[in-house]
Amino acid sequence: MFLKVLSHPIFINLNFHMPMIVDLSHPLIMLEGENGSGKSTLLHTLYLALKGEQVDGFAYKLDTRGVELGRVLLFDAEQHNPRNSPELFDDDPAMKEFITTASHGQVMLSLFSNTFPTLPDGSVLLLDEPEMALSQTNQRRILKMLKELVDQKNFRIIAATHSPHLLAAPETYVINLDRHVNRNVTTGPMGVEGASTIQ
Repeated sequence: MFLKVLSHPIFINLNFHMPMIVDLSHPLIMLEGENGSGKSTLLHTLYLALKGEQVDGFAYKLDTRGVELGRVLLFDAEQHNPRNSPELFDDDPAMKEFITTASHGQVMLSLFSNTFPTLPDGSVLLLDEPEMALSQTNQRRILKMLKELVDQKNFRIIAATHSPHLLAAPETYVINLDRHVNRNVTTGPMGVEGASTIQ
């Protein structure tokens, strides 16, 4: 599965060459890069493409290569923190009490252990800095949970992260936006599975 970005106003300003080809064939992908390198922009771009939406200045072609995609969810750990919206849980007093008394990290961990597994099989989960507020031990725990979602529920997961635990794991396929290549694979022609993902 590949996304070919033909035009994108932000990526052009970041000096990415067009077309930009993103290899999405691996089920567990980590986006690595410095602040401002385009990780979150790429996540939002993938969200639009996977939902089939058109936006001014963004031209793309999504090649799913026969992969059936389920529900697509974009989760930004900063913007979508349940602790910022306790009123959403007015009909669930136990959960409302939990999110108002637990730490930020505990609430985030509960999303991985209790909420994400309830999504339908085959879901596509786009995560922006899922390690936010988590200790190093819990970053390793969420990696195990993400792997279980891939193995047991056929999820496809793409996360923008700074976590060395998520980036160094052998289970993950890392796209480095600073170097514009995947550090885990050899370079080769564009559009071939396992080849350099962004040129």
